[in-house]
Parts: sequence; C-alpha cells; structure tokens
Amino acid sequence: MKAIVTVPICPMFAAPSVESSLVDEVLYGMVVDILEQPAPGWYRVRTHYRYEGFVSREALLAGDEAAALWEARPRKVIRNKSFCDVLSEPRVRGRILITLPRGAVLSALADPANGWQLVGLADGRRGFVPDSIPAALHTAPLSADENTLRQALVDAAMLYRGTHYRWGGKSPMGIDCSGLVSMAYMLCGILIYRDAEIREGFPIRRIPIDAMKPGDLLFFPGHVAMYLGQGRYCHSTAKAGVNGFCVNSLNPSDENYREDLHRSLTQVGTYF
Repeated sequence: MKAIVTVPICPMFAAPSVESSLVDEVLYGMVVDILEQPAPGWYRVRTHYRYEGFVSREALLAGDEAAALWEARPRKVIRNKSFCDVLSEPRVRGRILITLPRGAVLSALADPANGWQLVGLADGRRGFVPDSIPAALHTAPLSADENTLRQALVDAAMLYRGTHYRWGGKSPMGIDCSGLVSMAYMLCGILIYRDAEIREGFPIRRIPIDAMKPGDLLFFPGHVAMYLGQGRYCHSTAKAGVNGFCVNSLNPSDENYREDLHRSLTQVGTYF
C-alpha cells in the first residue's frame, strides 16, 4: 500500500522507536510504499528513491487511491526559499495552514495569478503560496544538455548555504552530507543513492579523479561532497567550528583548503 507524507518533515528511523537513529527525512507530499507494520503506530516504508526505514503512522495518509490521485495531479516543489507558508488566502495576512521546507511537494491547482499560486494539500485543503517560491517538480533530468544540468546541480546544492548539520537530515532545518547531494540531484530530477557511497542500480558511476567536473560527487570514507569547479567543493560537515554547509578546496594554496579531506579522497562519481 502507498501513503502520502502529511507532515512538513517526517523523520525516518533505523528501528520503530524515536530512540533509534535518524536515518533520513521524508518531506511533505512525497509518496512512500508501506512495507509492513512492525509495531503499533509504526510503518516500515520505502521511499520513491528506494530508501527504507521506520516512520510514525501519524505522519502518513495511507491509501493507494489517495496516493494515485495525488501523483496524477500537476505538482510543484518548494525550491526557491528554505521554507514557505501555505496561506488561507492570496495575501500576506492570510492564515498559515502549514509551513513547508524546501523539497516539499504540493499540488498545483491553477496557473499563477497576481503573484500567487493556488495549491492543494494532501488532506484536501487549498491554500496559496507566492508563485516565486515553488518550481517544477522534475521526475526526469531537467535538461538534456550536460553543461546546463551540471550548473543546475551546483545551483541546487548551493541553495542549502547556511544550513546546520543534522545526521540523517535532508532539509533547511538540518542536513547531512548525503542528504545535501541527494536533494540537489532530486531537485534536478535525478534520484541517487541516499548514503555516501556509489551503489549499484543507481545512476552514479566511478570516474578517474582527474576527470571531475562541476556537479560530480567526491567520495571520502563515510562522507560525500559535490564538486563546484576550480578545485572547490561544497558539503555538509559536522566538523567542530563549521557544523553544516560549507565550501572547501582541493588546492593547498586556498585559504579554505582541507588537507584531511584531500588526502582521504577515495573516488569521484558522475551521472554523466
């Protein structure tokens, strides 16, 4: 059975308990497959990007029919701001129905008008968001042109500047290294493996380190970053004094050079 995520950020745990490790976050409007109910109030689910874990049943609207109708509608994704209020009417004084993070999915019910987008929520309510905040929900690569797509990946990753580090996080509330790069790819219509490794069956393949280009992924032991070009890369790190999104360099002459990461770079992966 399928279900729609109906909370802004749905924690996914390693076991059916809030005391277990956070392994991922599923965002509003994403559709998951319910695999089993291992304990009262809990489901084991699989996301559309094939990651599995345990979530509270209270965070989901379960039902194949509801999920199919939701996926059949024109949808948009919150992209251009870290968060977005869905308002009861098309004016800034409207009542806040829900506040959604970047990556959340909404139903687009009409063409934008007068600076506002009419949207549908998973529970059937309607609301309004500024039409400059949502963007097209890409379910395939947003461009066939390699340079355009590479730049789009870099731009999407850089949207998370200022976000602090959260193990298992995938939103502007907190993001980890693989959450950052997987969300950047997802916003551009590409689903990659959620963890910091190249996994067979996903569209990232290993290439020589000296062949890296912007948008490619740099892999270190237990860590991943996105290459920006000119020796620079962005990543989310728990390193003391940084604790979140940052840009570092592979060039020893740069002030933001990280020798420890440069020395431990194991492989480079590309979609292209």
